[in-house]
Amino acid sequence: MTWLTAVARLRARREPGVLVTVATVRGHAPRDAGAKLVVGQTETWGSIGGGNVEAVAIDRAREMIAVSKPEPELIDFALNDKVTNQHGVQCCGGTVSVLLEPLPVPRAVAIFGVGHIGLELARILARQDLDLHLIDTRSDILTEERLGVLADAVAQVHVHHTPLLPEEVLAELAPGTHILIMTHDHAEDAALCDAALRTAHLGFIGLIGSAAKWVRFRKRLATEGGHDEATIDRIKTPIGMADITGKEPATIAVSVAADLLRGFETEGN
Repeated sequence: MTWLTAVARLRARREPGVLVTVATVRGHAPRDAGAKLVVGQTETWGSIGGGNVEAVAIDRAREMIAVSKPEPELIDFALNDKVTNQHGVQCCGGTVSVLLEPLPVPRAVAIFGVGHIGLELARILARQDLDLHLIDTRSDILTEERLGVLADAVAQVHVHHTPLLPEEVLAELAPGTHILIMTHDHAEDAALCDAALRTAHLGFIGLIGSAAKWVRFRKRLATEGGHDEATIDRIKTPIGMADITGKEPATIAVSVAADLLRGFETEGN
């Protein structure tokens, strides 16, 4: 398996990892500069030459995986019998620098409702390194032609057409996925809010709409849904930056995206 395939596999599994690269070589060494090793929580793919260099790199990579915000590191090795090593002697005679680059699990965002605002929001979020889920009950909203504006996305875009029960998608989403609810139907929004509150593994839950809409929803979630006040407070509404007041879909989308990305920054600190 190539290192690119290994990185893609980790991403598909939503598992963190570390890409290890032989950055520089002076003199004799087991592998040339550019050799790569991918380290996951329990598996490795590729090789940077075996021996002490590889074993130390794997140990350090797994220490990096275990922390919340690892930074890239460069480790130097002298390959001679005068050096005390953790995993045996390597006496090729040269020196090697190894770069360890964290491969974090990308954040995931699900937009329920890909109408005017939802599509504009998707266009913005598609420029981020995300797993981006687009969910709608209307097949004409999710055509390849309409979503063609996302063709150059940096994000991994996943499209879900759910003609009857869009809330069923919630169970399929990865833990920590952030939810934005903005469908064309208030009844659909209400059902999604209720289902999202019953789905413990989700991240942020945001609902688009007016204060009057939220008053109705909050009462319904308490009386019909049986949710207590603390649970209902998991839903943030309105969403977006309060000081961006424009009503054009693109303006609202910018506001919502900015608010979400600001939350990501806070979350990461």
